Amino acid sequence: MNDGARDSEAQGKRYGPLGRSLVIIPTYNEAENIEAIVSRVRSAVPDVDVLVADDNSPDGTGKIADELAAGDDQVHVLHRKGKEGLGAAYLAGFAWGLEHDYGVLIEMDADGSHQPEELPRLLTALKNADLVLGSRWVPGGRVVNWPKSREILSRGGSTYSRLFLGLSIRDVTGGFRAFRAETLRGLGLDQVTSQGYCFQVDLARRAVAAGYQVVEVPITFVEREHGDSKMNRDIAIEALWRVAGWGVSDRAGRLRGRSTP
Repeated sequence: MNDGARDSEAQGKRYGPLGRSLVIIPTYNEAENIEAIVSRVRSAVPDVDVLVADDNSPDGTGKIADELAAGDDQVHVLHRKGKEGLGAAYLAGFAWGLEHDYGVLIEMDADGSHQPEELPRLLTALKNADLVLGSRWVPGGRVVNWPKSREILSRGGSTYSRLFLGLSIRDVTGGFRAFRAETLRGLGLDQVTSQGYCFQVDLARRAVAAGYQVVEVPITFVEREHGDSKMNRDIAIEALWRVAGWGVSDRAGRLRGRSTP
């Protein structure tokens, strides 16, 4: 199916009600941030539930999350055995949310870089979409307190991914996202092995390839105040080679007259 046909089909699609929403927050050593971010989410959209997916943080993040859950029936904790990467944490969170019949599953960082106060904007856009991306690189989007080198790296990563994969999405690597449950079920999550930030690229390309309506809304991304960034050299290298491999595979598939998942 070409892009024009997909767009026409999406525009004519009737979307059902969103249902219950779950914000998934992966954590590893976020003791300084987790209480504040959960509180902000619950204040911004009181109807949503929160799932903290903790990778056995040695700084006690999981214990703090348990205390939050004990005092709020809409906060839940998923304790994982160890640090296995962002992708694995989100996949575990998605599985938990789908098992518990949530209609919307939302990705959000624990460090405050994603503003919970912007959640209503994503949820409003999702009423007429399959996937909504909070975007730093569309008009109205911006970053705060980033060094220029970090911005160049992030913009470059999105541009690199867009060119290799033929995507029109401006912010391919962003991690503030709202999925309909049926969208996630259609992405072949059992085949996803990517970790780090290329996990976000992987889900975006799968959504586009499946013909889902993907919408970007502008967000303000604020650099974390506490704790350390999880970005490192290994994550960047994984993203480079995986995106290149997907690009080659997709082109080969189109030459054979089909799209490669």
